Amino acid sequence: MGPCSRLFVCFLLWGSTELCSPQPFWDDETERFRPSKPPAVMVECQEAQLVVTVDKDLFGTGKLIRPADLTLGPDNCEPLASADTDGVVRFAVGLHECGNILQVTDNALVYSTFLLHNPRPAGNLSILRTNRAEVPIECHYPRQGNVSSWAIQPTWVPFRTTVFSEEKLVFSLRLMEENWSAEKMTPTFQLGDRAHLQAQVHTGSHVPLRLFVDHCVATLTPDWSTSPYHTIVDFHGCLVDGLTDASSAFKAPRPRPEILQFTVDVFRFANDSRNMIYITCHLKVTPVDRVPDQLNKACSFSKSSNRWSPVEGPTDICRCCSKGRCGISGRSMRLSHREGRPVPRSRRHVTEEADVTVGPLIFLRKMNDRGVEGPTSSPPLVMLGLGLATVMTLTLAAIVLGLTGRLRAASHPVCPVSASQ
Repeated sequence: MGPCSRLFVCFLLWGSTELCSPQPFWDDETERFRPSKPPAVMVECQEAQLVVTVDKDLFGTGKLIRPADLTLGPDNCEPLASADTDGVVRFAVGLHECGNILQVTDNALVYSTFLLHNPRPAGNLSILRTNRAEVPIECHYPRQGNVSSWAIQPTWVPFRTTVFSEEKLVFSLRLMEENWSAEKMTPTFQLGDRAHLQAQVHTGSHVPLRLFVDHCVATLTPDWSTSPYHTIVDFHGCLVDGLTDASSAFKAPRPRPEILQFTVDVFRFANDSRNMIYITCHLKVTPVDRVPDQLNKACSFSKSSNRWSPVEGPTDICRCCSKGRCGISGRSMRLSHREGRPVPRSRRHVTEEADVTVGPLIFLRKMNDRGVEGPTSSPPLVMLGLGLATVMTLTLAAIVLGLTGRLRAASHPVCPVSASQ
């Protein structure tokens, strides 16, 4: 492994309106180009350990978090001791400590963990003024030999995964801006927004290829086999999410044969408080000169015409989407897994296909969403009731006193006094 390298991690906040980003941005108000704020979480992937540095102003609001509310990894490792005057909290753990997960790919050793901010009420209070936050962290150590004089630089890949096949085909799935011009740097959405996804294969010196999205599923974790789940693409390229009240569809025409773009109306799982999802897609390629068929297609459903249509190829290749039986088996990835026959692991490493994941997509709660604030609305109502009761009591007291005074005056009449002669 090479020497340490410094890399930045954008933290993911539950309900936050901003994510840190090392990229500069354009300030429309001042019409000038200026850099963004420094990251609140920074990671050093060293040779035998990883060092995590957390700014106490984690949320950028000026309210400092407490070091005791921070832990690292599934084993809840505590931070290093520091003075109260320090503006940062530090962790230094071995690569195999704190429950870190090691994954071995064809090209890298990947150590993954997470930073957890789990605030607890201070003293006898029963309220919280900061949010819970979970920050996924990964360190990638390349396995290939290095023949240059430059040090090997580990990389952390945010919001997407990249899979290398045996012949060095690079499959990727990325969140894009609305105009498809660049990758979306902040994966935050609100219900009603539309996510723009781009699947791509980098062929290198390989013969020209056409990329297809075979099936996609959305889950609450990067593991596509968990529940709950929502199927987005199924039956070898049918974008079934567009059958519901969504307008999800593949973009036609393609920009290039090795790129396939599609949109998905964002959503969240009901009866679950988590506000982030992951989308896992199975991508595959065919020679660019092969005509698309029922097993290799990209079909969208049009509500206006009430029919399926392909991005390219004969229109009849999409007819099987309505029946849900395309090709020989007509079985979806999810159905095969639930019946105890998951997709063979060897399929992930063959030349023509790979599973890739993008996420998390984070859904921000709107300001008028008070679904979890029911109990907090009762004190104002109680105060209003008490105020009305006080006014009524004072009014009744004034009326009673007025009537009492009149009754006393009526019971003691004043007689005129005659002057003596």
